[in-house]
This record gives sequence, C-alpha cells and structure tokens, in this order.
Amino acid sequence: MSEIKTLVLNHKQIQQKITRIAFEIYERNVGEEEIIFAGISGMGYVFAGVLADKVKEISSIEVKKMMITIDKFTKVQPPVQLSEELDFKNKCLIVVDDVLNSARTLTYAIDPFLKYEVKKIEVAVLVNRSHKLFPIAADYTGYELATTLSENIVVNLSEEGSTVYLQ
Repeated sequence: MSEIKTLVLNHKQIQQKITRIAFEIYERNVGEEEIIFAGISGMGYVFAGVLADKVKEISSIEVKKMMITIDKFTKVQPPVQLSEELDFKNKCLIVVDDVLNSARTLTYAIDPFLKYEVKKIEVAVLVNRSHKLFPIAADYTGYELATTLSENIVVNLSEEGSTVYLQ
C-alpha cells in the first residue's frame, strides 16, 4: 500500500514565502548591523541558508550562518552542539527550522544561546503545524497548516524544485 502524499507548497510558493519572510526579518531588524541565522541541522539549516542569502540580497545587514546540531528524536537531549562559537553579544539571533510541531526541538535549540548576552532571539519556520507543547512561538512563519498528530510534513529545499508534502 503506497502512502498518500499531498502537495502543500510547490517551488514557486516556497520561493514567495522565503522572500516574504526575508523582508519581514529586514523590516523588524532594519537598524541591526548583523543578524546571525542559526539553522537546526537538516532542512532547518538549509532553510536558514536560503533566508540568510535572501536577507543579504535585499539589505546591507551583515549576515552570518551557523548550524545547531540536535537529536530531534530523543526526549532527553544530550548537549546541543553549535557549528561555531560566534560573537553573540548584542546581536540578533534567528533560530531557524523547517517545521514547527511541538516546539520541543526549538526549545532545546535556543538553550545554548541563553548563556550569551544576545540582543534578541527570534524564530523562523517554513511550516507551523500548531501542535505546541512548549512555550515557543514562531516570529516568522511561511505557512500555517492544521494537521493531525499522525500526519507528517516533508520539506525538500533544493534549487531543482523545492516542495512541501503532507503525508
């Protein structure tokens, strides 16, 4: 029996969402000299890179990108790893993931930055499923989608043809 896949967003729609989010980030951070995009490993990191590139394209804000490595499938999280130690003092940090489901992953992803004197931490996601169990909300959302807990969202971000499917 094959799994039924429903196309939620096609490549053109995803590109429009990325552009809109990038302009929102720029508008809310127009006075910043630098923004750090911290993408959660996997598609979150890919999405962070695409957003960072778009913000760089439309503004003069300096943009840096880094990866947060986290185990998305464990209930007791081992220490979260950052791809590099940047100067976070008085910087705007945007934690990026492809899908916001329960907010467990984002809660763990934000934790290592709390020991720094960041100016602010914001969250950007491509798809928000709204099954929140933790007190994290997305500041920037590409698409809100009501789903059941048994359904999955599959995000593919590539130059050849990005897609978001519901399975």
